[in-house]
Amino acid sequence: MEEKSLKILSIQMASVLGDKEANFHKVMDLIHKNIKKGTDIIILPEVWNVGWKPNIFNDCAEDIEESETIEFLSEIAIAFDANVIGGSLIIGKRQTVNGKRKLFNTCVVIDRDGELVATYDKMHLFSYYGCDEGKFVEAGQNPVMIELDGVKIGLTLCYDIRFPEIYRAYRKAGADLLINMAAWPMKRAGHWEALSKARAIENQTFMVALTQSGLIEAEEYNLGHSRMIDYNGEVISEIKSGEGAMFAEIKFEEMYEFRKKCSVLLDIHDAYEVQLKT
Repeated sequence: MEEKSLKILSIQMASVLGDKEANFHKVMDLIHKNIKKGTDIIILPEVWNVGWKPNIFNDCAEDIEESETIEFLSEIAIAFDANVIGGSLIIGKRQTVNGKRKLFNTCVVIDRDGELVATYDKMHLFSYYGCDEGKFVEAGQNPVMIELDGVKIGLTLCYDIRFPEIYRAYRKAGADLLINMAAWPMKRAGHWEALSKARAIENQTFMVALTQSGLIEAEEYNLGHSRMIDYNGEVISEIKSGEGAMFAEIKFEEMYEFRKKCSVLLDIHDAYEVQLKT
């Protein structure tokens, strides 16, 4: 039986706020410079096409049926014969009850043939420290796991990483790989480093933690420290700053053997009812 593996290219970039065309050119250039033969999946960060600024999301939103960003990602998939996990874009969806459009921060997945095969709407919306994502977009209702080239992959976006429950749900559902695509702030770098490793270790699963880099505006910066982490918490590929890419070929057989030898998830209790002693 052939060993299950994936060759993954993850693009770290500093998005130009509100300028899709500039960001399309930037992505294509970064892929051309960093693509390797046989790449199976290309991954992009959160809201890479417009940058991180929630109050521009309404003006930048696209309908999923007529999305220029999805069309661009489809062209990439076909050109490079690779699946594309397209970070996220702001999608406007018409509600059947009243016809009003609601916005979602949506990850889109494109297969090698350029077809849209899955979407995941960000479940947790960051609305602290002066950020107001929750005022502009709606929260998704459920996790979405995809299967690409025989590998089950759990999708998350940015703030989702603070909620271990979603990652444990993916692991219980059979995930081999977890991905978080973010626009993570430099001022909370320590949280990113700790949480990305923790999600890999506690679930004994490979983890791709990909974030934007560079200036947002007015002295606000994205962190730009993207990493691929193995099931044991070891960094196997990273890019610490600036724009560029990280690449790794992930082989899963060793992870499966590790899970057999150290089967900690079998020790999880069905419930943890806290008893208060006074």
